[in-house]
Amino acid sequence: MATGRVERRLAAILAADVAGYSRLIGADEAGTLGALRAIRAELIDPVMTAHHGRLVKTTGDGLLVEFSSVVDALHAATEIQAGMAERNAPVPLDKRIEFRMGLNVGDVVVEDGDIFGDGVNIAARLEGLAEPGGICVSARVQEDAAGKLDLVFEDKGELQLKNIARPVRVYRVSYPASPKEEPAPASLQSSPLPDKPSIAVLPFANMSGDPDQEYFVDGVVEEITTAISRLPWLFVIARNSSFTYKGKSPDLRQVGRELGVRYVLEGSVRKAANRVRITGQLIDTTTSAHIWADRFDGTLDDIFELQDQVASSVVGVIEPKLRQSEIERATRKPTESLDAWDLYLRALAQFQKLTEPDLRAAIASLTQALAIDPYYALAAAAIGWCRLFQVFTGSVLSATEIAESVRLATQVVETGKDQPDALWMAAYTLSVFTGAHGTAAGMIDQALALNPNSANAWCIRGWVGAMQDRADLAIEALQRAMRLSPLDPQHWAFVGGMSFAYLVGRRFEEAVDWADRYIREQPRLGSGYRIKAVACAHLGRVQQAQECARRILELHPAFTITEWQHTYAGHLCSPETLAMCVDGLRKAGLPEE
Repeated sequence: MATGRVERRLAAILAADVAGYSRLIGADEAGTLGALRAIRAELIDPVMTAHHGRLVKTTGDGLLVEFSSVVDALHAATEIQAGMAERNAPVPLDKRIEFRMGLNVGDVVVEDGDIFGDGVNIAARLEGLAEPGGICVSARVQEDAAGKLDLVFEDKGELQLKNIARPVRVYRVSYPASPKEEPAPASLQSSPLPDKPSIAVLPFANMSGDPDQEYFVDGVVEEITTAISRLPWLFVIARNSSFTYKGKSPDLRQVGRELGVRYVLEGSVRKAANRVRITGQLIDTTTSAHIWADRFDGTLDDIFELQDQVASSVVGVIEPKLRQSEIERATRKPTESLDAWDLYLRALAQFQKLTEPDLRAAIASLTQALAIDPYYALAAAAIGWCRLFQVFTGSVLSATEIAESVRLATQVVETGKDQPDALWMAAYTLSVFTGAHGTAAGMIDQALALNPNSANAWCIRGWVGAMQDRADLAIEALQRAMRLSPLDPQHWAFVGGMSFAYLVGRRFEEAVDWADRYIREQPRLGSGYRIKAVACAHLGRVQQAQECARRILELHPAFTITEWQHTYAGHLCSPETLAMCVDGLRKAGLPEE
């Protein structure tokens, strides 16, 4: 008996769906469906036709489109997202229709006009990773489109996608302004302006002509951000979110909408021999008006004073009645030794890579900084912080290394009592390595009193709160962190804390949802899989729990429940929560010893 030949072809597949569709339908079913029909007729269908796309099918809130060209597919995706941004501009945030899009190139099976296969499945998984208004693509798409379109591809790393056998390297797409009027949206839903004055300090341009000075320029900007952030009446976006614009020339009105700030500070740093010049300008993002601009010249010996002048001038413009004492409080210097500070900046750059060799290099830089200045609280605290991440990525520390981390963190209580970053780093070290959660919480509260806009301090307050079995407090603190730093490259730390907090609160369904996000954003850390394994086990989802156990053992082949429980986990939560976690790990099938 003859069988029909299966038709296969290579295609670029675009998968899209509406973010928050159920909420929109629940609030206004007729209005949402009518708006979607208009969007199809007026925007999507014309764009697909112009770029030779074939609509394969619609799925209520989503659609699947096939293209023969990657370039055509990306043109269509970016034009649709830009068009949606333009349509959404006058619409209240809670009523906006925003698409998430995933794009992949792969072999597809064609049957009765529909398409199937891994090529389609990967596109659908990529769409699930995209943020509202955003586009995520596979490495094949990035390779085929590189140099052909005016797009920026941000590497999110290799991720394990659900029901896809092999890891997929994922890229987030950023694109330039629409030729019509406004810039195309970044992959972030607009944030409302807070009640109090708000500002983002964007990365400054390196005018030195030396790429090796980037770390120095970034450090200057970070110190200016920290100085401004210490003012309790001012809402300051965290450095990590602001630095997502590094190397770009964004429209500042769009930056204001994306980050939810009224003011943006931008500028440049020129370092030549022993001379430094810092320029800055303050812009009202709602009007694009230049509020203030100035230039500060000096020697390297004056670098802290120059930073202080920039911070104080910006503060004075935003709030003319600000008392001089508040400005002085915002301009404390991290250390009198430029050499030690330089080493600290290098260590931060090394830490960001989160690999074992880079973490060791960061610790070496910090140790050098402490040799120069034994009372340098930031360096002392950062050593413990780096060692924590050595543990989180699977390394086993010696008793000597743990003892040194605890000693340095304890030292920060005195030497860093006026330095918020040192306090929250040291607090987390003490929590994880000693279980001194009450002491840690007090240190974080002190850090937040000094800098209420520290997203990192709020994040660690959430983690420590979860360790104290205070799930509601932890969730509230982590939500605050995410609002302060909505574009944070280390967003995984926020969602990881949320997954842990919901687990501690025995809200297992929500713990699984947040753990999935944690795993997507940081698949190299085993903690996301452990949290999901425990939650799934207590929900009776044994197969999912066992799959998490398999991934844990792939990451850490020597993992045992006994070792985990007695080495670190005993400090991470209350005895009751620890017992619940151990029970879940056993049900997931992880080895006891």
